[in-house]
Amino acid sequence: MEILSIIPARGGSKGIPKKNMALLCGQPLIKYTFDAAKKSRLITRIILSTDDKDFAEYGRENGIEALMRPEELAGDRTPMKDVINYHLDALEKSGYKCDILILLQPTSPLRTEKHIDQALQGLIDEREADATVSVVDVPHEYLPQKLMELKEDGSLKFFRSDGEKYTTRQELPHLYARNGAAVYAVYTESYRKTGSLYGTRCIPYFMKPEESVDVDGYFDLFLAECIMRDFPEWKEERFT
Repeated sequence: MEILSIIPARGGSKGIPKKNMALLCGQPLIKYTFDAAKKSRLITRIILSTDDKDFAEYGRENGIEALMRPEELAGDRTPMKDVINYHLDALEKSGYKCDILILLQPTSPLRTEKHIDQALQGLIDEREADATVSVVDVPHEYLPQKLMELKEDGSLKFFRSDGEKYTTRQELPHLYARNGAAVYAVYTESYRKTGSLYGTRCIPYFMKPEESVDVDGYFDLFLAECIMRDFPEWKEERFT
């Protein structure tokens, strides 16, 4: 089975300038995704999609095939599907086709090859599914039923009209959030038909909070470094 990994890394970043090259435990942030993709047992081809020549050069130095994308596909509001479609179209014109597409964003440095392969294997084994996405438990205090909004008069009101009735955790639903997402995987045929990374039947790949840091700003970078250095459960998961 041909499984293509696309690692998207545009040069512009507002939160952290050149974020994908920001140092994390002495290594550029993006290198953790490079290493995880290369160590995967199931991924058969890896491409780096970028508009930044420095990123492309660093990718090639690390054995990653770097493909440049046009400037109009490098804005902070550019839909990811436009980037994916651009590369799939170009690859197909060259005669290459993949069975599964997996999107690995560099902002998830705690996602390892183990997570990648487990998510892919789960998708392959679940014959009724055509996509999978990594998710993490939503803490109960952040569920919609617990949220409040600040009104113009300065008062707090429940975001949901029935919010006040939920007084115990046991009454609340169990919800999940995409953790970046660290992993999006979809059968290419389904993606082409639906235009969606979620296909027609998407199954979850569950990840722990300590594996789910999505680096957007400096605090996220600090948190990821603390976990890598000092969190024994993550180290045990990573190296066993």
